Amino acid sequence: MSSRVALVTGGASGIGAAIVTAFENAGVRVAVLDRDVRALEGAGGEFHVTAEVTDPVAVQSAVAEVVERAGRLDVLVNCAGVATIAPALEIDLAGFERTVAVNLVGSFVVSQAVARHLVDHGGGRIVTIASQAAIVGLEGHVAYAASKAGLLGMTRTLALEWGPAGITVNTVSPTVVLTPLARPNWENPRGDALKQQIPVGRFAEPDEIADAVLFLAGENSGMINGHDLVVDGGYTIR
Repeated sequence: MSSRVALVTGGASGIGAAIVTAFENAGVRVAVLDRDVRALEGAGGEFHVTAEVTDPVAVQSAVAEVVERAGRLDVLVNCAGVATIAPALEIDLAGFERTVAVNLVGSFVVSQAVARHLVDHGGGRIVTIASQAAIVGLEGHVAYAASKAGLLGMTRTLALEWGPAGITVNTVSPTVVLTPLARPNWENPRGDALKQQIPVGRFAEPDEIADAVLFLAGENSGMINGHDLVVDGGYTIR
């Protein structure tokens, strides 16, 4: 993969930052897209571009900038996301709409912009971070689950339409991932109780999600298309 260029949205922190590191270790040149200029200051990657993923004009400009600066673009990883966590009877519409807009609409906006380039340059890989919340019900996650389940349906359609152009489109659905931000929220009795429901008895590390993405972005994954790779230690098999 040393000759490839990847664009990672939300790559300034958390899972996205782990993906950027994994790609760089594999010799991939990485561009990081984030809406927060301050967050990008400490981010990895060779190129930094700023855009709100729900803004088609800004996204198209950012993608064009990456292609101009890097000379090519081969891989997109949609990792930018937000979550409004609240019971379905109490969640406010603004929070619901924002979650769906960033997670689902934003992933489509960036995928479409990148795919228009990939179609003209022999294809490529698109990998989107979904969630176990797309597969099973989780209390308080109505907006998040709706957005992530939407990603699975969207991905299957994009895989069908763009496969003939040499573009594979897949998702990775993690369980709880112990990013620096998330770890304190799960080191408690609630986290211990949830881990007991996971057959392997633990949560995922960011590097494990990054490795799954790296595999789907690699040259040997060309026959994997429209697939959701679940990285949950077996939580959703019950």
